[in-house]
Amino acid sequence: MEMIGKKAVVALSGGVDSSVAALLLKQQGYEVVGLTGKMTNSEASESVIENAKNVAGALCIEHQVFDASKLFQEKVIDYFESSYRGGKTPNPCIMCNKFIKWGLLFDYAISVLGADVYATGHYAKIVNDSGNFKLYPASDEHKDQLYFLYKLTQKQLSKTIFPLSGFTKLEVREFAHDYNLPTKSSKDSQDICFIQKPMTSKKYLTEKFGTQKGDFVDILTGKKWGEHEGCYRYTIGQRKGIGIAAPYPLYVIKIDASKNIVYLGREEDNYREKLEINDLNMFEYNPGESFDANVKIRYNMKAKKAHVKLYDKFAEINFYEPVNSVTSGQAGVIYDIEDGHLIGGGIVV
Repeated sequence: MEMIGKKAVVALSGGVDSSVAALLLKQQGYEVVGLTGKMTNSEASESVIENAKNVAGALCIEHQVFDASKLFQEKVIDYFESSYRGGKTPNPCIMCNKFIKWGLLFDYAISVLGADVYATGHYAKIVNDSGNFKLYPASDEHKDQLYFLYKLTQKQLSKTIFPLSGFTKLEVREFAHDYNLPTKSSKDSQDICFIQKPMTSKKYLTEKFGTQKGDFVDILTGKKWGEHEGCYRYTIGQRKGIGIAAPYPLYVIKIDASKNIVYLGREEDNYREKLEINDLNMFEYNPGESFDANVKIRYNMKAKKAHVKLYDKFAEINFYEPVNSVTSGQAGVIYDIEDGHLIGGGIVV
């Protein structure tokens, strides 16, 4: 399918996925432009830009850099920090997709660079169903990136393409090797791009907030188990790193940031059947409707069957079997029970 004269702007991150996406679009006849967002004023960010520039050079395509660091600080980093400070566990990639990749970069690609399509290296599939754009899982069953894309809009989907939708990660790496791309040996990107190894999220937050002594309290009895150095250092369902000797394994069950209390309990205390999500973005269904669907409340879990009821500002989710580690701040993402396409999502309250 020749695309002579059609312009594709690729969000070029300097990694293997986006570089192969650019390669495939060039092979399809698009005029390809690489667009790299500068997310932070750091060596890591400069390294991303340099890698992307090398990819663009190898592919003989135009390359542009867009300074998104101000909005990235506000919408991604500040959000990440304030969520943890409030006893929640955020998902910064989802906010980056909304405000940066399909915010600043998408708008610049379409409005300023005159792109006919905007492309990224995400593993997902867009299907045009009579003018209604639906997101389906990609061919690589180990790569469900729909979870991170539930905030996209119909307008954005109508201009977006995912060149990797029909490939597995292994095939993408083979492409990079076959065409000798500079990214052929690059490692998979880190979960949180603004926290570089050997720094961890825990160390990062400790440096940011300092030590804040508080109590470990038993969720059932109210008994004090011991002390911790800041509730932001813990997440729901965590078992390792609590540092308390007990006759049975202890799990983090609940966090009260206002009192700096981390509630602990047994594994069975960590299960729930019911939860709410707010800040909804729904591709299908309207307030008042209820239906069965598959739901994920974190990226690396298998979707579970639940009954979903929609209200004006939130959705009620009732799982048919209890799920563990329901974590405030994570995304609750809803999939069609028949074919797995994305229905919508929100943030776990």
